[in-house]
Amino acid sequence: MNKIDLRRIDLNLLLIFEVLMHERSVTRTAEALNRTQSAISHALARLREQLGDPLLVKAGGVMQPSPFALQLVEEVRPILRNIERVLQPHETFEPHTSKLNFRIALPDVVPNLFPLIAQSFIQQAPNALLEWCNVGDKVLMQIAEGQVDACLAPAHLRTVDGVTSCDMGGLEWACYMRRQHPAASQTWTAELWQSHSHIAVRVGDSPHNPVGKSSINAGLTRHVAIWVPKFSAIAPILAQTDLIATMPKILMQDSLRELDLVQRPVPYEQQPISQRLYWAERYNNDPANQWLRQLIKQHFETLQSAVETD
Repeated sequence: MNKIDLRRIDLNLLLIFEVLMHERSVTRTAEALNRTQSAISHALARLREQLGDPLLVKAGGVMQPSPFALQLVEEVRPILRNIERVLQPHETFEPHTSKLNFRIALPDVVPNLFPLIAQSFIQQAPNALLEWCNVGDKVLMQIAEGQVDACLAPAHLRTVDGVTSCDMGGLEWACYMRRQHPAASQTWTAELWQSHSHIAVRVGDSPHNPVGKSSINAGLTRHVAIWVPKFSAIAPILAQTDLIATMPKILMQDSLRELDLVQRPVPYEQQPISQRLYWAERYNNDPANQWLRQLIKQHFETLQSAVETD
């Protein structure tokens, strides 16, 4: 590919390219941007020529992106969003009229958080867009680079320059099983906890498991019969088996009632999972980011206060 002369790149072409990547159709892109189909086709042809790549090619009735296009759109989106904010730095943020795009990263260990945030978001900012992203290993770098606006994640994440955070409290633990589990009707002890098989979540490729580490420190042995990749898989499996799960309480609240599970205290010392809210330091005083962070804080605190005690 030839060296790109940035002076020849029209910002409008990148805006059209982003919509094309979302719609995968010249017709729908034209409708979304209130342009003619010929104008969209001409813009795509110009961008192909300037970048030396086909970008999107029609195949099977839809436009399929090239590998370069898939890479480019991930870089273009945060750039366009940052430009949009830079060009409107002194305007008062009004959620009900905003058309901004927001991306937040939330852990699936708090499954009810996003629905609550989404409900308030739609009510307060009906013309804006909200995207839920996974909390991956590079999430803080994504925040620093403007690809993610805010993230709720464990406090042990390695810090990144340009990213700041605030304490959100800790997630308390409890043990769970179905009501018909043999241990449910017995006096709950550490010995009973370790005498039954368990189900646990393996997060990525990390061998780190707070339950395993703490139970070993307490002199207990846990037999894990089933490992699953997602927290959302735990409750349905508990309801159908005689397994025990030691999980954050906030994860299991709805399942206690819906799937008729029972909760017991952790029979050894299990430290809470400290949580922090992360965002880019340059957005400390940004009204839009402040509004988004407040939504996350408000609903996380609501869920925390609703957690049932042992």
